[in-house]
Formats: sequence, structure tokens, C-alpha cells
Amino acid sequence: MKIKFLGAARTVTGSCFILEAMGHRFAIDCGMHQGNRAIDRRNWDAEPYEPEDIEFFLITHAHIDHTGLLPRMVREGFRGPIYMTIPTMDLLSIMLMDSAHLQEMDANWRNKKKLRRGNGKVQPLYTTKDAEATLPLCKGIPYEQLFEPFPGFKVNFRDAGHILGASIIELWIEERGREVKLVFSGDIGRPAQLLMEEPSAVTEADFLFVESTYGNRNHKNEDDTLAELVEAIAYSYRNGEKVVIPAFAVERTQEMLYSLYLLSKDGRLPPDMPVYIDSPMAIHVTEIFRRHTDYFDDETRALIDKGENPLHLPQLHLSMTTEESMAINEQRGPAIVISASGMADAGRIRHHLRHNLWRRGASLVFVGFQAQGTTGRKIVDGAKTIRLFNEDIAVKAKVFTINGFSAHAGQDQLLDWIGRFENRQMQIFLVHGEYAAQQALAARIRELYGFEAVIPDYLEEIDLIPGEELKRVGPPERAAPRIDWEELLGNMESGFARLRERKTSLDGKPWVEQTELRDRLAELNRDLNAVISEL
Repeated sequence: MKIKFLGAARTVTGSCFILEAMGHRFAIDCGMHQGNRAIDRRNWDAEPYEPEDIEFFLITHAHIDHTGLLPRMVREGFRGPIYMTIPTMDLLSIMLMDSAHLQEMDANWRNKKKLRRGNGKVQPLYTTKDAEATLPLCKGIPYEQLFEPFPGFKVNFRDAGHILGASIIELWIEERGREVKLVFSGDIGRPAQLLMEEPSAVTEADFLFVESTYGNRNHKNEDDTLAELVEAIAYSYRNGEKVVIPAFAVERTQEMLYSLYLLSKDGRLPPDMPVYIDSPMAIHVTEIFRRHTDYFDDETRALIDKGENPLHLPQLHLSMTTEESMAINEQRGPAIVISASGMADAGRIRHHLRHNLWRRGASLVFVGFQAQGTTGRKIVDGAKTIRLFNEDIAVKAKVFTINGFSAHAGQDQLLDWIGRFENRQMQIFLVHGEYAAQQALAARIRELYGFEAVIPDYLEEIDLIPGEELKRVGPPERAAPRIDWEELLGNMESGFARLRERKTSLDGKPWVEQTELRDRLAELNRDLNAVISEL
């Protein structure tokens, strides 16, 4: 049996693990790579996936970093079934179409720039037609219902407690006369979070592939988290400005609604402060949440049974159209604006940042993980200006980072979940995390349980033989070529010297040419930062 890591390897996004066993080839997840330009480029290279040879996919949950390349696989020849839970299937019917629309819009925007420069057109990563062709391949399976994609392969989806329909995948494969069990955690939820049940306990595995997003830190408790949100709201309310919350359309927006509902019940949310959900997808997703209340935890279901609606507020406004979205920023006075995307790299949230990031009385509240290279991560890391719509926007709003809203388990919670496994010969692989977080979690796993956790690299292949030492099948494919760093640095220094010499000549250039040159320099700067972050 062999596994190849095509994503979520020393990074948080792009989850995809291809397995070969018993003459079959299949994959766990197929997520989009998100972050800096170097990572984004991985989305365009379908060759390592060999989509036409993948027989089926098993999907842990609906987030785009776990599913967003499925239409690309279909476009490149995949035709097999895609297994997932029923709520995940419902969510993907919205999310993949939305993602395809964004890919088409991005291609159109790039083509306008290329035409101005006299360059050729680019194609979208995939289209709405590709997404439409993907949806009929999706097969919904309930939790705790064992099924066999092929004879000798048994699969069980268990509640991961992460988002609606998120699953831990248990996989049994008959190989070499014995049954081998693999467990893929997907994203493990935070115990006692709003809406969702706690993650299912799993006690047996030969191979465990576990997420490590927050492998080096813990979250605040619910009371402290809500108190921090109250502080952000009060700050902007006093100053007559807006609270801007970048939030993923799936789970995070719904958890924010629930949190605001709790604050409203406690009298800690100003009743005259409007709350806007400015994301058509988040609005549609919230309706799906309301259809699947049987997946909620006991506390939430008890509220619903009493006739209460924890996903609604008296002052809630749903913004579906572009005109309604624009009107939010034309309105003066305090308000709470929840909009996608959660890492502020796309969608309507960028318009709200453009209108509010420079206002000293405004609040910017991050309630989820911010991957390297994203706009959100730059702000969290202390950037003084952010480039939005070809304009440098000063960061003057008060920035709050509230990790207590995360749908991911913190370090101690991950360790508690891992500690329930009883097989002392189990081999652990840390995925879906940045390298520093993975190193910290690996050290704690070794200290507490004696396991040596493996941190696989991108495109690495490993033979899986229970009870034997891991066999890494050579270095990762397509390893980076040897770089003459002295020559590279010398070329960069020469280039910057020439740039300084020519700087004054920009003053006489047309505005459009200046803007395009600055855009190209910004792209080069992002590439440079990507190289630095990977060293």
C-alpha cells in the first residue's frame, strides 16, 4: 500500500492524499491550494493527480481547501463516484458552483489586464459547466453506515465535530492476508463549540493521518471569546463605525450568528446596531444548516424545540445583491458586517476592507485561521498597508484576532483525541498544518505517548506496511532544482539598483502604465515573500 501527499503537507490547504492498494487507486479529499502565489500555482498542475486513473474520492467535509479541485479533476478526466456525508453533498451543491463562478470572474479580470498589455487570454481553472458535471457524481452516506466502494475496502464516516457533515474517515483494507485500518481525521472540531456535536472518539488504527492546524497553540474558552467580541463591538459602536468580520460562508458565519444571538439574549449586543450577512453563499448555506438540525448538538436542538432560532436576530439583514452590498458602505453609523472570504483574499469582504480598514474607529475581527500569503495573514502579522483594487489602504482599524471561534481543535484538544488510540504500534502522520505547528505537535506527541509523528512533504510518497519502519519512496517528486543563491541575490541586487535609477522616470508615464508596473512589482514581491517563507 502506498500513499502520496498532494496537498495539506506542511501547509494548511490543498488537502489530497492518493492511495494505491489491492490494484486500486483512490483519494481522500481534493482541496484547493490557497495562500501565496507559489502555493496557488499548484492548483493548475493536474498531472500529479492523474485524474483519469482515480477510481473514487472520499471527502471529509465541504470546505474548499478539501473539495475545491473536484471540478478540475472532472475536467481532466475523472468519472468515478465521490463519497461524502449527506449534509456535505448539500453544501457542495452551492460551494462548487460558487467557486466555479469565482474562477470565471478571475479569468475575465486577468484577461482584461492581458488585453491591455497585448498578451493572450487565460482560461479559468474550471468553469460552472465543470462544477455542474461534478455534482451528479456525489454520493451521500449517513454517519456510522459502513459501505464498500470495492470488495475488500470498507469505509465509515464518523462525526468530526468540525462543520455540518464533517467526517472522520475510517478505512479498512485487506492486504497481504490481513486487514489494515487507516484513519483520516479530516479537520477535528473544537469540543463544546456552538452548533456541532463533539468529535467522535476513535480508538484503533494502524495508520493515523491527523490535522495539525493549531498544533502549537490552544484556544480561549467560550466566555473569554465572547467577551473579546463584545469589546470589538463596543469599540466601534462608541466610535460610530463598523465591525468588519471576514468569515467563511460555511460554519463560521453560522457560529457568528449564534454568538451574536447569545450576546443579544444577555443584553450585550446594542439592539439598534444592524447586523449584515453580506454573502449570498453564506445565506444559502445558513438555509442548509436549518434543514439539518438533526446534526446539531443537544443544546442547540433544545433551543429549537423551545421555538427559539439561534441563527436569527431582530436586527439581521441579509444582503444578496451587489446593490445591497454597496449600500452597506454608503450607510453611516455603527454596524456589524459579516462577509466572505474568511481569509480576506476574495469576495465582497475586500470591498468592506477598502471602505473601513483606514477608519480609526472601525474594528476588524478575524475569527478563523489565516494562511500564509493571504490578505488576512498580512494584516494579522502587522502590515501597515494592504493593496486592494490597485490601491494601498492604510491599516488604521483596530484589529482583533479571536481564535476561540475556530472550528479546529487546539493543541491540547488534538492531543486528547490522539491519546485515545490504543495501538502502541500505530504510525502517525501530521497533515493540514504549517511546519512550525507540526513540529511543536510532534514533540508533544513524542513526550506524552512515545509516538514518532511523521511530517510528510508535498508530493512525497510513502509505503505503508503495518508494524514496519516507514519506507519513503525517494525524495518528493519534482524537487526544486539546485539554486545558486549567490547568483540569485546578485541578480536581485542589480535589478533593484536599476529600478531605483528608473524610479523618477515613472513620473512622466501615463497613469495606466504606472499602475500596471506597480501591479507587476507587487506580484514579484509576493513571489519573493513566498520563497522567503519556504526557506
